[in-house]
Amino acid sequence: MTKKINLSEEDKLIFGDAAAFLSRKIDEGIVNLEKEDVIEFIDMINEMYKVDLKEEIKTNENISYLLNELFKLGNEEAIVQIDELLYEETDKKKKEEKSEVVAFAGDSICTVSIDQIPGVGEKTAEKLRDAGYHDLMALATAPVSFLVDECGLGEATARKIIQEARGKLNMGFGTAMDLLKKREAVGYITTCSKALDDLLGGKGVETQSITEAAASFGSGKTQLGLQLAVNVTMPKERGGLDGIAVYIDNENTFRPERIVQIAKALKIDAKSALENIKVARAYSSDHQMLLVEKIPDLIEKEKLNVKLIIIDSLTGLFRAEYMGRGHLADRQQKLNKHLHDLQRMADRYNLAIFVTNQVMSRPDVFFGNPEAAIGGNIVAHASTFRMIFRKSRGDKRVAKLIDSPNLPDGEAVFRVCEEGIRD
Repeated sequence: MTKKINLSEEDKLIFGDAAAFLSRKIDEGIVNLEKEDVIEFIDMINEMYKVDLKEEIKTNENISYLLNELFKLGNEEAIVQIDELLYEETDKKKKEEKSEVVAFAGDSICTVSIDQIPGVGEKTAEKLRDAGYHDLMALATAPVSFLVDECGLGEATARKIIQEARGKLNMGFGTAMDLLKKREAVGYITTCSKALDDLLGGKGVETQSITEAAASFGSGKTQLGLQLAVNVTMPKERGGLDGIAVYIDNENTFRPERIVQIAKALKIDAKSALENIKVARAYSSDHQMLLVEKIPDLIEKEKLNVKLIIIDSLTGLFRAEYMGRGHLADRQQKLNKHLHDLQRMADRYNLAIFVTNQVMSRPDVFFGNPEAAIGGNIVAHASTFRMIFRKSRGDKRVAKLIDSPNLPDGEAVFRVCEEGIRD
């Protein structure tokens, strides 16, 4: 007489259909299962664990033995043993298939995955990844309302997931010396203008920061973005980061022909430069935000070495969709979230963010610059380095640094010519 399997409610939640299948087979008195029955059971395990064990069944004596013991005896301990063995045998494969990223938390650097959080099942993990939460740091720093709105989770569940993520990371204080050591990982992208590089600290646009260039049309904002997109592909000894640029074009100003011109001037293979720039055209503010949220997939799923994100322009679509003071609060809140998403991405993946910004005229200003950057204090506070460009004579442009956490205000003159940005 065969023993009936007596699963707890927790076991049923863990094994689901596979447990029901096993119980049915044992209740039917089947002791010697056919290979097809074993394969069917393994298929159910595969669906839950996203692993393929059919080949291991044929060759691994331990798995075959435990499966037979499980079916013959209905032994609950054997279920746990198989669960542990399946994880042990396929741990390496799962690590290769599932995205894991390096998360900086205080003074700790951890390689983590959201699957390690208790209570996060396969479906919940899929929802979190679809919403852009690929690691513990992303969850630990996310507001509860974001998980509720973007992932369809209950507030209590979202709060528990965030607390678990924070518990697995060192989210406490570190010393200024620890932060200084972390800053050693910051990379720089040259602008090809020594004067402009010096204005930004001597080496150019830095990673882990948002650099903003605001100006009226024809002042060189887009040209600097195109130059940086090419420069980031260069090796470090030439002022690049051996990386890939992501270019989000909101104003239909990206021209591959211009990329070819800039690349040839730098003695870079034009085809290679074009292939190392990922371009997308955004048609609405929601589309723009969605494109940014998809960038982690390029880094983690496609394994691309993205080192620069360019948005040209940051506020153009928001400005077109949210008109009048009645919609100002909604626009600013949405823009604030967008900028914080960009900054978190810059920190997490050690990449640079370069955004262009439009300006508006202030007719009440009679002295000084009558133009002001769009976005108000939200954009002003979010940008790490903020520059205002203006036209000068001929191909010359003047860049004025008006905000930086560690650099004095200053000006630099650069040229926009056929070769790109130059002194």
